[in-house]
Amino acid sequence: MSEVSGETLIYPERSGAVGVFGGTFNPIHFGHLRSALELLEALPLAQLRFMPASEPPHRASPQVSATDRAAMVERAIAGERRFVCDRRELDREGPSYTVESLEELRHELGDERGICLIMGCDALLGLPNWHRWEELLSLAHLVIMARPGWVFPDQGVLGSLMRDHAGVAEDLVREPAGSLVTQTLSPQDISATNIRVLLQSGLSARYLLPESVLAYIAERGLYAEQE
Repeated sequence: MSEVSGETLIYPERSGAVGVFGGTFNPIHFGHLRSALELLEALPLAQLRFMPASEPPHRASPQVSATDRAAMVERAIAGERRFVCDRRELDREGPSYTVESLEELRHELGDERGICLIMGCDALLGLPNWHRWEELLSLAHLVIMARPGWVFPDQGVLGSLMRDHAGVAEDLVREPAGSLVTQTLSPQDISATNIRVLLQSGLSARYLLPESVLAYIAERGLYAEQE
């Protein structure tokens, strides 16, 4: 079990894989939430964990603290029992390496439960730059969120990865790890960057993210100054 905000995270009792959706969530918005819900409905997932990065290894650390970003995630997912905010990367010093989080999660879940690391197409293209990236598929499946019209790489190391590990949704529960599954989702033209620009400019971001998150941003005075 893992500790989050002083409470024990509950793992799903029903069958199904556990999805891991990492990112800075700076801030979390309806694009994140709608994509996550579509994945829950399309794939055999019992639970989906939003895992905010404390110190993202491949970009500058957000000016908004990881604690605030995790609090916004918790507000955003309240009411959906299959969504969980996993704060483990906030409790670890140094860069938030995904492979280390997956190692911890695999230890907690055991060797049989499917774990699915969820990422977008842009993240897939940068995968060879990730820390110990070659070990990811020994710990989890990869689920790639595809948008209509996206062309996947078919050459080089990523082309080989996609061919050698190509799988289908059923693989996510047949095996604990090792498959790469693509899932086409509805277009979601919402950007955390654009939301920050709106808020920094004194404009409204309403209808781009949950009201509970907007209220938290206002309470804490987040994104009020130009970065």
